[in-house]
Amino acid sequence: MLPPDTARLRFRPMTPRDLELMYGLLGDAEVMRFYAAPKSRDGAAEWIAWNQKNYAEHGFGLWIVETLAGDFVGDCGLTWQKVNGIATLEVGYHVATALQGQGLATEAAAACRDFAREHCDVRELVAIIHPENRASERVAEKIGMHRVADDLGGSIPVRRVLSMAL
Repeated sequence: MLPPDTARLRFRPMTPRDLELMYGLLGDAEVMRFYAAPKSRDGAAEWIAWNQKNYAEHGFGLWIVETLAGDFVGDCGLTWQKVNGIATLEVGYHVATALQGQGLATEAAAACRDFAREHCDVRELVAIIHPENRASERVAEKIGMHRVADDLGGSIPVRRVLSMAL
C-alpha cells in the first residue's frame, strides 16, 4: 500500500534498480549535510535494502517520490525510530538539491502523514531533525508538527523532535 498521488507527486517502492538514483541523492553532500556524511554506493544499496525490509515487516518505509510525469524527486515515508529510547513512527524526507524550495517535501510529507493516520495504528508521528536544519523543521511545522523534545541518543549530540497527534 502506498500514499495516494498528490497534486504533483506519486510514490512507489524502492527497488535495487533505483541504486543510481538513490546514490545520487544520498551521496549528495548538500542533501546529506546534516548527516554524519554522504552515503557511498554501498550505503545507498543498504538504504534500499533497509526500506525493502521495512515494507515487508511493516507495510511501509521510505518510498521513491516522483513527479506525476515520472521525474525523480527524492524519498519520503514512514520508519520506526528510537526517540529517547522509545520506538516512535517518524516521517522522513530527502529531496534532490535542484528541487528543494518548491514545497515538494511538504507535499510528500503531508501525504505520508495522512497515510499514517489512515493505515498505521499509532497515536503520534514525529520528525527527528538536526538542530541546524531549519528547512526540514519548517516542513514538519507546515504539516502540523511542533517541537516537543530533544533526543539525546542519536548519532549527533542533540536531535530536535517535532511531533503531532494522529
